[in-house]
Amino acid sequence: MNAPATPSTLVLWDVDHTLIETRGVGRAIYERAFPAATGKPLAKLAQIAGRTELDIMTESLRVNDIEPTDEAVRKLAAALVQSYEDARDELAATGRVLPGARETLERLTADPTVYQGILTGNLRAVACIKLEVFGLDQYLDFETSAYGDDHADRAELVKIAQRRAELRIGSSFDSSSTVLIGDTPNDVKAALTAGVRVIAVATGKSSAEGLRAAGATHVVNHLASLTSHLES
Repeated sequence: MNAPATPSTLVLWDVDHTLIETRGVGRAIYERAFPAATGKPLAKLAQIAGRTELDIMTESLRVNDIEPTDEAVRKLAAALVQSYEDARDELAATGRVLPGARETLERLTADPTVYQGILTGNLRAVACIKLEVFGLDQYLDFETSAYGDDHADRAELVKIAQRRAELRIGSSFDSSSTVLIGDTPNDVKAALTAGVRVIAVATGKSSAEGLRAAGATHVVNHLASLTSHLES
């Protein structure tokens, strides 16, 4: 009897515009959570794409003339989590799983040499809610992942996820055996800074040309064609 295969590749998925789209629900939730946390309406939201939630919250507080103290950030984070919890049905009705996402996750789950985690700018609890709402949580290990409340620097999240994966499953994943999948130049930059492989997906607001210009050597327009790039 052959021994079960040991995972040799750690795949780290971004969430928004890589696996799912909230289709405006995310912005609406920020507009509800911000006054709940600060007592002030959200006049301006920091740029979101490819950034960590710690970074987004800090800048959003600052541009709305609120000092981004640890307490202010903590209150905003808690309000965001509660707002997403309250909006599960709204998110399910308005958002969607991107074409090919579920099928790709299923295909990789069936490969014993691949271990799938998450690398997202979302708060951990928010990422869990989003993936649960769309039924994608069954394919991903939340414990071998890194989130936007772990560190403000996205490149640091790669190292955090690698450490967690090694502790959880006993396999060490180096730069050549770790693959980050994301849809923004910031995802590409994080992977290059951390020294890991990257597959950029032009499923968000960034074009394939823009992702290549950011340094991605592997770019796909559709998730259905992604798995062939994992082997190259």
